[in-house]
Amino acid sequence: MTKIKLFDPSINKLEEKSIVNVLKSHFWASGAGTNYVQKFEKQFQKFVNSDNTVAVNSGTAALHLALSLFNLSNKEVILPSLSFVSTAHAVILNQAKPVFVDVDPSTLCIDPEKIKSLISKKTEAILPVHFGGFPCNLDAISKICIDNNIPLVEDAAHAAGASYKNNKIGTHGKFVCFSFHPVKNLSMPSGGLISINGTNHKNFKKILNSRRWCGITNRIGSEYDVKELGWNYYMNEFSAVLGLVQLDKLDKMNKKRKLIAKKYFTKINLEEKMPFNTECSYHLYWILVKNRTKFRKNLHDVGIETGIHYKPIHLMSMYKNNRKLPITEKISKQIVSIPIHPNLTNSQTNKIINAINKYS
Repeated sequence: MTKIKLFDPSINKLEEKSIVNVLKSHFWASGAGTNYVQKFEKQFQKFVNSDNTVAVNSGTAALHLALSLFNLSNKEVILPSLSFVSTAHAVILNQAKPVFVDVDPSTLCIDPEKIKSLISKKTEAILPVHFGGFPCNLDAISKICIDNNIPLVEDAAHAAGASYKNNKIGTHGKFVCFSFHPVKNLSMPSGGLISINGTNHKNFKKILNSRRWCGITNRIGSEYDVKELGWNYYMNEFSAVLGLVQLDKLDKMNKKRKLIAKKYFTKINLEEKMPFNTECSYHLYWILVKNRTKFRKNLHDVGIETGIHYKPIHLMSMYKNNRKLPITEKISKQIVSIPIHPNLTNSQTNKIINAINKYS
């Protein structure tokens, strides 16, 4: 029995050819971010229509570097707990305290109404997550940021190619952080990117270029200076060249995901499931079920891989506190991710739907 994978990158001969070309070039990486890395930055900037971009080696690095542009020491950053742990780690890495907020049960994105009551004098940034590629309510969150003079930094790790009110995710927040990985909509071995918006974008790009490469600046030939701490976060050429091929077909791949999502939303006989939205990139498709362990075993036994996204960060040992997030905690006991990627066939999606309807 062939297993239906939860995630599966969509590739063809163009990816193979591009990798071979980089391999034969003997130019595989540059901390300065030249060649294919620079081309990928420019193409992604054009794709989302942002003011600037900086490519890095992971979504975690993107979040860490973006938040490093603020003075977060002993300050607070508001974020959802229902996310991959990197969202919170990036806050800790910048010496700040993560303040976790509950989610909207219909979208699993951060609830703007619950943000308001948690803003304090120490709040230095708001960090929403476009969960599963579903766009957050950026109008409401942006208004909160403007009213309180707090910057908006978006975690768009799931949202490559997603939109909000017909504008690509990547143009709304001051900094928008993307993740590229074999399981993501835009696949790379590893990679990330910071989309920058605002009048000071050129200066921010200069700072981020330095910080992604160990703080190196003022480089002329073999001479350079280091004025501040930086990290080894630059993107390599293999990831960048794959990214260029993937970016060229990202909208087409996301269109396939949306067709599958619409089919799931229409035919899965569950009330609690991911809503259909034409602007969502559908990195994930989630459903809520009872007796999750038995349900997942039943699907596994018929060859369907599933996942859990995610265990709430505020329930992990490192982040445990007395804050209660009832919606997040309830959802975390029932949520199941089901396969959604461009390689799925009609017969496979029918099998998934029939199995869910039978065992849920």
